[in-house]
Amino acid sequence: MRIVILERSSVGADVSVEALNAFGEVIIYDNTVTIEEVQERVKDADIVIANKSPLREETLKNASRLKLICEFATGYDNCDLAYCSARGIKVANVRDYCTAMVAQHTFTLALALSQKLFHYDRYVKSGQYSAQARFSDFDLPFYELEGKTWGIVGMGNIGRRVAKIAQALGCRVVFYSITGKSSCREYPQVEKETLLSESDFLSLHCPLSELSRNFIDRDALSRMKRSAVLINVARGPVVNNADLWEALEAGEIAAAGLDVLEKEPMEPENPLSRFQDSSRLIITPHLAWASVEARKRCVEETCLNIGAFLRGEERNVVNP
Repeated sequence: MRIVILERSSVGADVSVEALNAFGEVIIYDNTVTIEEVQERVKDADIVIANKSPLREETLKNASRLKLICEFATGYDNCDLAYCSARGIKVANVRDYCTAMVAQHTFTLALALSQKLFHYDRYVKSGQYSAQARFSDFDLPFYELEGKTWGIVGMGNIGRRVAKIAQALGCRVVFYSITGKSSCREYPQVEKETLLSESDFLSLHCPLSELSRNFIDRDALSRMKRSAVLINVARGPVVNNADLWEALEAGEIAAAGLDVLEKEPMEPENPLSRFQDSSRLIITPHLAWASVEARKRCVEETCLNIGAFLRGEERNVVNP
């Protein structure tokens, strides 16, 4: 069995992948980006492990031995499921391995923005605090979460964890279902217009699809409260970055915290790179999922997926 890891770096050098050796010969590439690289590296593989590498007819057509694709991730939008299904190639993802960390990062962003932590940290370290006579400074206003409305888009495992934490902090929780098929009954489901107009905090946890692409655009931002805080830990294209930049510049919303962007790594042309006020915009480099514990679970779950496949069982197999 020949196993090819296309993106070893996606789980970090500090996390071991040696357990995969139990299943056969393992070929490791730190990163695989271009179509030509994918074509060459998968052509003799029985199993491919990837994260963002493009896996579709163009790159897989010569991979005659390929039987299984394992995602080092929950998302699988890099993979053409219809093509793989037609070829008899199974695709398995990793589920619920980073729920705790993504929920934690959601509130890290929300609290840092709502409490203006970066502003006040700079205020102290700049010497301004030492130079003043009074014991405190709160010239830049900040607010409590208690009593606020927390809106959620995408009430899966992560959305539900965020809802529980928000509720514990005293928020009223509402949510919107992109597909309209959510089974969640613990919290009120509302229409998009209500979600936008009532949310003091709006966090995004939905998969990327044609239904969710540009969900937050110019029109949506114009319908939000000027005091609202937007958090995107879903997928970058769920938020139109240029429209968000305009809304922040115009003061149409109070702040935004982003862990994902339309194109990653961030392009210099992205207008959000010009917005330098960290009391109103925080951007992290797609790390919300990446605690050490979560990355270890990702590898462990991938091993379980491969083991199940070799036994003729389906585990975490996604269908087109």
